Amino acid sequence: MTTSAFLESHEAALNAFPQFRARVGDLGIHFIHVKGKGPKPFPLVVTHGWPGSVVEFTKILGPLADPAAHGGDPADAFDVVCPSMPGYGFSDHAKTPGMDAEKIAALWAELMRGLGYARFGAQGGDWGAMVSTYLGANHADCVAGI
Repeated sequence: MTTSAFLESHEAALNAFPQFRARVGDLGIHFIHVKGKGPKPFPLVVTHGWPGSVVEFTKILGPLADPAAHGGDPADAFDVVCPSMPGYGFSDHAKTPGMDAEKIAALWAELMRGLGYARFGAQGGDWGAMVSTYLGANHADCVAGI
């Protein structure tokens, strides 16, 4: 497979998901947003690690958003939001020094509120685990669990 064909196949796989950019704080934040197929999907923000990206979540988006299509219970569906951290993917780079996990957690809380979610869960691995920890610690009013 040529490099061009390899890149095109990965681009097509990523473009199979609904992607957006939103102004959050003073940054443009890229995110995947897959609405759940079930009676009452629960919102979930999933944060990647370093040096990862939202691409690492493409295999779990279907089972989380549409569990019935994967042998699960539709009552277990999630509305999944996978933002690209500042400086990653199609998100803007931080404009000032000091962008850390705590500040990213505040951005995610603002993003989720902007999407209409008053309460949501958070998951993250590696650097994303720190973001999720700060979401739970500093935004318990809107985070149901991490």
